[in-house]
Parts: sequence; structure tokens; C-alpha cells
Amino acid sequence: MSITTTTLTRVAGLSAVAAGLLFIGIQINHPHLDATFATTAEYTVRQTLKILMAVLSLIGITGMYLTHVKRMGVLGLFGYLVFGAGYLIMMSVEVIGAVVIPAISGSAPGYVNDVFAVATGGHAAGDIGLLQPLNTAAGLTYIGGGVLFGIALLSANVLARWAAAVLAAGTAATIAIPLLPMVNERLFALPTGLALIGLGYSLWRRTRPSAASVPNTADAALDPAGAK
Repeated sequence: MSITTTTLTRVAGLSAVAAGLLFIGIQINHPHLDATFATTAEYTVRQTLKILMAVLSLIGITGMYLTHVKRMGVLGLFGYLVFGAGYLIMMSVEVIGAVVIPAISGSAPGYVNDVFAVATGGHAAGDIGLLQPLNTAAGLTYIGGGVLFGIALLSANVLARWAAAVLAAGTAATIAIPLLPMVNERLFALPTGLALIGLGYSLWRRTRPSAASVPNTADAALDPAGAK
């Protein structure tokens, strides 16, 4: 199979769809994060899926941007760079969560609980070191990049406009998590997941081979103009 631009674009579209489905699926029946849960097999599975989700999201938005780079302009470039950085930092945080956190849950449960508190929009009782600015950077780039990238897609009118609008609004709404402690913070992932599914499908659909692009050999054989 030859690797073409169309093939890569379609893979990016499917990656975004898969990322959106994972982002939503991970939130379903998610247990409370604490040091005890961090030692379970379910935690390991969920963390692995979160890492995969971040990787697939990065592939997806890269395909969206590169396919429409001229239409998205400077705002699209800035939005992609910030949003991409957000997913890279998010992936790093999730890798730490999958590898380091379970290893220290038994010896430093207080520290682990503080890390989880910050990760879910709360406040740490103690010092969690560099994970504090890392989580802050992940949040800022995810929110800022999602808003800018969504607006750039909406302005360029190259993919599903409703999905681009949901991406911008959904990532912006994440700011409200610390202000609404009575609301399950995992609900805020649903709009972004839905937006990734919509944008990914739109990207895949626009690169799908159409019947019009396939030559009809039967008609060509009957066309006198084609006779030599």
C-alpha cells in the first residue's frame, strides 16, 4: 500500500474520532482518584488509555491543521502550536501518572492524594513540586489552544462548523471546574470528546474517494470520442 497525503489525512481523521471516543469513554464510571486506587489494575488501564488518547488527539489535530494550513492562517498556526503543546504536556503528565504514581502510592500516599487533587481542579495540602507548574501548563495550553484552534477552524470553514464551535466552547468551559465543585469535573470532557469525533469524521469524509473520481470504463468504451 502506497502512503499518500490522502491516506495520512484519513488516518488523522480516524485518530481524532478514536481520541474523542476514548476521551468520553474514560470518564464513564471513573472511580475517585486516591492513593489506594492508584495501585489497582483498573487505574493502570485507564492511565494507558489516557496516554493513547493524548497521542491520537495530537495526530488528529496535526492532520486537521496541515490539510488546511493555508485557510487557517496565523491564528490556526498559533492555535495548533498551543493546542499541540497542551496534548504533549498532558501526555507527559499521564505517563508520570502511569509509571511514577503507583510506585510511590504506598510510601507517600499524602503526596499522591495531593497530586490527584490538583489534577482534578482542586488544591494540594502540601508541596507537590514541579508537578504543580506542569499541571498548570497543561491546563492553560489545553484551554487556550482549544479555544484558538476551534475559532481558527470555525473561521476557515473547512470542517464541520458545529464541531469547531463545540471545541472552542468546550475547552473554554473547563475554566469553570474550580468554580463549580458541586459539578463532576469529568462532565467537562464530553464536549471536547464530541468535538474531536465530529471534526475527525469531517476530515475523514472530505478525503474519502468519491464515485465521481472513479472513471467509468464502460462509458469510456462506448464514447466515440474516446476511440482511436
